Amino acid sequence: MCNIEDFKFLADMIQHVPLPLRARYVFCCAPINRKLPFVCTMFLKFARQYSRNEALTLDWLCRNIGWPFAPPKTIIDLVHLEAVFDVLDLYLWFSYRFMDLFPAASLVRDMQAELDSMIQQGVFQLTRLLKNSETGVSSGTSAAIDEEDFAINRHKQSYLRGGKDTEMPQVGRGRLTERLLAQGLLTPNMLQELRREWTQDDQSEPSDSPTSHTKKPRQKKKHK
Repeated sequence: MCNIEDFKFLADMIQHVPLPLRARYVFCCAPINRKLPFVCTMFLKFARQYSRNEALTLDWLCRNIGWPFAPPKTIIDLVHLEAVFDVLDLYLWFSYRFMDLFPAASLVRDMQAELDSMIQQGVFQLTRLLKNSETGVSSGTSAAIDEEDFAINRHKQSYLRGGKDTEMPQVGRGRLTERLLAQGLLTPNMLQELRREWTQDDQSEPSDSPTSHTKKPRQKKKHK
């Protein structure tokens, strides 16, 4: 069953086209998206070609839709290819009802399969471009991580190149944090993160916890 609003829309579109009553009713029941101007234009061309009792051959169809197409490079190209796919689908729908005037059904199916693969390829390429653009937005974060990794590796290499016997006594005189920083096992950013976590843990502990109060041990009474 077709939508009554779409039925009225298509009836108004082909009102001036001389068609038999049965053919006019079939055209008004055609499943098209009336929000796509290209599909509506091709629908009107179908009706005019049918009213002249001229077959809609493959050459006629290719001339009117602009076949062949190049792979889509933008979103607009991709949307247009999807509209062309709907036009081919509409041609196949008419071919089941008017076989004599829509004779290229098998060839149109091949065109539709080729167009479908082209659309899939375009969707894949556009998705990859969008992912690359999103990665470019967050390139500053990745650059900071790479710089931090480079600093860690550089500290490790300098530590191993200098030898453990020559540097360990000098580093051993400092605190544990200084030794980890010198060996490249801890970076300043990691140290700031640890300090932030320690501060949050200290603030989250309740002040009136039972462990915070120290009880004086009871003194044993001396028995006389």
